[in-house]
Amino acid sequence: MARKTGSHSNITGPLVRQAAVRLFARHGYAAVSMRRIAAEVGVQAGALYLYTPDKQTLLFDLMREHLETLLQAWEREQKPDDPLARLEHFCRFHIAYHLERPESVFIAYMELRNLAPDNFRIVEKLRRRYEDALESILADGQEAGVFNVPDRRLATMALIAMLTGVNTWYQEGGRLSRERVADIYWDMARGAVGA
Repeated sequence: MARKTGSHSNITGPLVRQAAVRLFARHGYAAVSMRRIAAEVGVQAGALYLYTPDKQTLLFDLMREHLETLLQAWEREQKPDDPLARLEHFCRFHIAYHLERPESVFIAYMELRNLAPDNFRIVEKLRRRYEDALESILADGQEAGVFNVPDRRLATMALIAMLTGVNTWYQEGGRLSRERVADIYWDMARGAVGA
């Protein structure tokens, strides 16, 4: 369906996505209707279909975009050659990146169950690319003799779960600053890989 001349797609489209992120993170994908998203944006429900074919596509697009942006950000990072320094860099990057996007992170991890199988496969492939970046660091560290992990894949998943978990409890302005949290988590990550 074509947009009408003079429509504000460059304004309304992003508002639809922002409203969907807020509502999905707050109430869960299954509990949020397209009508509710439209009400949040201030448009008629039918107008949403100018920006997305359906709610499933909207969820998929949000998750895919989050992971693609995460991968691009990691790829742009200047990474140290030393595996221990690179692992520290990954840990600090992951925490900082994710704390800036708590709602998107929540959706990316908690709404996987609501993706259609084809969409799930695409999102899972993107997640795997990010996990592989960490697993590669662990492999380099094992080869250099600075890490001691009995199972690299398991260590990768455990570290990502630990680092992402900061989003579930961290409060800006709370007892610990972001920097202090990153310092403590780095100490725990270093210990977890036997460095």
